[in-house]
Amino acid sequence: MKRVFIICEGPTEKEFCKDVLEPFFIEKNISVQMPLIKKSGGGIVPWVNLKNQIETLLKHDNSAFVTTLIDYYGIPERFKYPEWKTACKELNKSKRMSILEKGMKNDVAENLRNRFLPYLQLHEFEGLLFSDINVLKSNFPVSEIKDYQIFEKIFEEYPNPEEINDRPESAPSKRLLYHLKDYDKVVMGPILAHETGLTILREKCLRFNQWLENIENCS
Repeated sequence: MKRVFIICEGPTEKEFCKDVLEPFFIEKNISVQMPLIKKSGGGIVPWVNLKNQIETLLKHDNSAFVTTLIDYYGIPERFKYPEWKTACKELNKSKRMSILEKGMKNDVAENLRNRFLPYLQLHEFEGLLFSDINVLKSNFPVSEIKDYQIFEKIFEEYPNPEEINDRPESAPSKRLLYHLKDYDKVVMGPILAHETGLTILREKCLRFNQWLENIENCS
């Protein structure tokens, strides 16, 4: 059985991997483990710290693969992720992620990098939750969704929810907290993703889909 470590930024991503991704990968004969970012115990860290965890895992198990599930939104320039300045010049956010991911891969030790599958979630995990408005409506009555017409318009404006912008005041997580009464990120995030289902998530979120394909096909 193929083994993959998915380094998760925080508890929300970890629960999502456990509830949604692990059953999917088991059917593909892929065993996954989901450690949190070690340095912080959950939360983005400078590249040097994440790189150390990546290389440690790759050295510890010389047949396993390592990937990441961390949000692009919230990574500060001072954390010195490889190719940061070059990537920021690219206006197309999907291409920007590819530049950063390639830089991360190339910065890992040469004898290890072929088993490293870097992934940055554009813009953040919560973007995935905008894949199906019916799932949100089944968990939060329309009467309890603040400014429902504005909320509904988000789904119309972003057929690919990964593209929901990353301004601090309008990031996906901030929109959910604004519109949904009593929304709890850690509890509700994985539940909503599970109810949406991987089929719809993969259809709507193209980079996310490509990441899963990369894990399926790694060898």
